[in-house]
Amino acid sequence: MDLSAEKSVERARHSEWTKATVLAGEAPDVAGKLARLAELAKEFSSDRVGEQAANLGDRLREGRFYVACIGQFKRGKSTLLNALVGDNVLPTGVVPITTVPTVIRFGETRRARVRFEGGTWTFVAPEELMEYVSEEHNPENAKGVAGVEVFVPSALLAEGMCFVDTPGLGSIFAGNTAATQAFVPHIDAAIIVVGADPPIAGEELALVANVGKQIRHLLVVLNKADRTSEEERRVAVPFTRKVLEKRLGRPVGPIFEISAFQRMERKEANWDWDALLAALQQLVEQSGRTLVRSAGERGLRRLGEEMLSITLEEREALLRPIEESERRIAAMRETITETERSLREISYLFMAEKHRLSDLFLERRKRFLGEIHRAAWNEAEEAMLALPRRYGPEFRREAMHAAQEIAAERVLPWLTQEQARAEDEYRNVAGRFVQIGNDFLQKLAESRIPELSRMPNALNSEKGFRAVSHFRFEGLINVARPASPLRYLGDVILGLVRAFSVIQKDAIEFLEYLLEMNSTRVQSDLMDRVEESQGQLEAEIRKLLHEVTRIATSALEHAREARSRGESAVEEKLARIAVVEKEIRALTAGVTS
Repeated sequence: MDLSAEKSVERARHSEWTKATVLAGEAPDVAGKLARLAELAKEFSSDRVGEQAANLGDRLREGRFYVACIGQFKRGKSTLLNALVGDNVLPTGVVPITTVPTVIRFGETRRARVRFEGGTWTFVAPEELMEYVSEEHNPENAKGVAGVEVFVPSALLAEGMCFVDTPGLGSIFAGNTAATQAFVPHIDAAIIVVGADPPIAGEELALVANVGKQIRHLLVVLNKADRTSEEERRVAVPFTRKVLEKRLGRPVGPIFEISAFQRMERKEANWDWDALLAALQQLVEQSGRTLVRSAGERGLRRLGEEMLSITLEEREALLRPIEESERRIAAMRETITETERSLREISYLFMAEKHRLSDLFLERRKRFLGEIHRAAWNEAEEAMLALPRRYGPEFRREAMHAAQEIAAERVLPWLTQEQARAEDEYRNVAGRFVQIGNDFLQKLAESRIPELSRMPNALNSEKGFRAVSHFRFEGLINVARPASPLRYLGDVILGLVRAFSVIQKDAIEFLEYLLEMNSTRVQSDLMDRVEESQGQLEAEIRKLLHEVTRIATSALEHAREARSRGESAVEEKLARIAVVEKEIRALTAGVTS
């Protein structure tokens, strides 16, 4: 079949599926409600809610659902998606590439478009995407790109599935992680991309848990299988399955071992590629309609709640004197100005938590090292006594390797336990951080911003608060560097004079270094995580204050306009608000997703 004929078949399949969905009445009902919600949002000058509702309605009517590709920085997510659609449509590289989520959807021809914040879609050449989605040309999305879509004539996407390339977690650019977190509410299914070294990091696990609470369909892919040994994969796969299932509380299904790079290079190794394609096709055929409907219901519920908050502020602005509203908004703006000073004051509470955690894990580490030091030393001496003493450089290489193996055997099992303890402690401290933040907001509500009292859980550790972890499980034991030419020559001489004890002493010191350095990793990574959590929490507080002020300012402008037309206009507006609130509740009634 030639390319044009294949495209015609794809278009027909896509049209038939969408038509069947419409006739079944599955998506259109919710799409119609979203369209109505968009109209109501426009009436109350809420462009953001209106735009989101309209966009979500469009994708419901078109039968599109989002399968996001998520994972740590440099897992090969962009390469994997290129391989799935059979085209190099996404830029890849050795530095952080993706800065904003990029949607790949079905199209008759290969093309791309970009939308900036507050603007409309503009088509660009696919080759120019690097200018908008790369960290080099758009650092931390400084250009304000609100959306990127790439259209490809891929049979895999012909029935409504869309892939989403998300910015990597754990890169050095904080904005990348934030962009991925912000896209979570729009995800319908996910491809979790992991590796063998390390298998899965803390921030990946947190994001998977967050995504897993709202969606059931997760496909786990171990990429770059060609760059890892069979032994590394043998360890990584069951470990990844164990930690994911423990965190999610349910089975995760098969873990597909693949090499997206080899697939793009058309190399013979297939790995589990056919099984992955079959799983994606099964997702389309068995769950596509359900995913589309669920996406609409989730969005309808979320946007309906936002609209009810807006109408409540609109009513109160009409009922109170204009001067009082003006004073309140002035107080809000003053409060925002004072936020930095106030946050510095509560930073002492954060500091106390950090000191407590630091002392706790420092004491646990000291106790661990005290317990294993003598045993590790004895084991190293026995291992080195068993090594052949023929050639100095060879003896050093084997002695250093023995030190690495002993350190790994001693440290990695303990780090596994410590990681679990650190996760528990982090969840506890994150909850306390959020409580500190909510207490802070409550005090503001009681003094100057009463609107915040309507949101006792404005900051929620389970729904709205996520922090980044830099924990790495595998790859913790430093690799001994090849000997320098001078060291190599020295080892030759030591071997000739049978002074192997000098090399053995170096190997024992190397072992102590490995034990010392690697035993600090959980503690240092946890403290980095807590530090970053504090910064993120403070940013969330600032964002919330600005949003409350924006809504109040808009409501005041509407109240002024109504009062300028007289008391009857105010009464008419109040009656209209009551009708709208009733309609919003009716639109969202029965939505449980």
